[in-house]
Amino acid sequence: MRPMSVGRLARSEPRSSQITIIQPRRLPRVLGALATYVGMALLAVIFLVPLLFEFVGSIKPNDRVLSEGNSWRAFVPTAITFENYGDALARADLARLFINSLIITSSIVVAGIVVNSLFGYALARMTFRGRGLLVGIVVALIIIPFQAIAIPLFFMMAKIELLDTYQVQIVPFIASPFFTFLFYTFFLSIPKELEEAARVDGAGPLTIFWRVVVPLARPVYATVAILSFLFAWGELLWPVLVTRGPEVRPLPLGIAVFQTLPPVQWGDIMAFATVMTLPLLVVFLAFQDAFVRSVARTGIKG
Repeated sequence: MRPMSVGRLARSEPRSSQITIIQPRRLPRVLGALATYVGMALLAVIFLVPLLFEFVGSIKPNDRVLSEGNSWRAFVPTAITFENYGDALARADLARLFINSLIITSSIVVAGIVVNSLFGYALARMTFRGRGLLVGIVVALIIIPFQAIAIPLFFMMAKIELLDTYQVQIVPFIASPFFTFLFYTFFLSIPKELEEAARVDGAGPLTIFWRVVVPLARPVYATVAILSFLFAWGELLWPVLVTRGPEVRPLPLGIAVFQTLPPVQWGDIMAFATVMTLPLLVVFLAFQDAFVRSVARTGIKG
């Protein structure tokens, strides 16, 4: 009987006895990934805990919202009731406030996307004298906070008698230097050959923009839609200055006034806040894929 060679003996060992050992050079990478996931989980908890407290408080009786706020029961609906939503609808005219915010925000988002994308495309593709200076002005305007121009803008709107209207809450926020620059940088990354091919086929500038550029720029449109909706939906300073009555008052100003009305019912306030928060979550969940793709593409391009 021939003795088995050492090589054949090693090859004949069962695979199940092999143990995977992490190489020392891979250990820092594994620890870094683990730390990243732990940090992301902690951030998710930090952001979700207030939302959970808000929603649970909105379906609790008013006397339990604060009495159970110092224990784990603050995040558990020990007694479920939806009377808080009915009280908020009745006491604060929540439906009217919601419609006002929806009209104002949707108008800003839709008009802003059209205006800022056209302006950004003109800066990215058209050649004219002073183009570089105009891009520099757009970048410089980004760093100017709205609070710095709120008072002069208020006097301007008062002079043309636009106070206490929908228009005064919409028009100043349509054109945005930040969103224009965001579109501008994205359009620069689109190959010019695609537009030149469409131009050879006889397409005009607007046709090229709507049929060639816009379909390729869906991620940046989703990003601008989310950010614009977020900024417009939560705007408080400008409505405080330009609105007087409840007819055109948006939700942020409505909740600021509502929480000062006696009697202070924290369950009603939580219900009001939940109604104000839900549209933001819905919009983000609807456009999150395109938003993530846009951020990832920007990060890869540096």
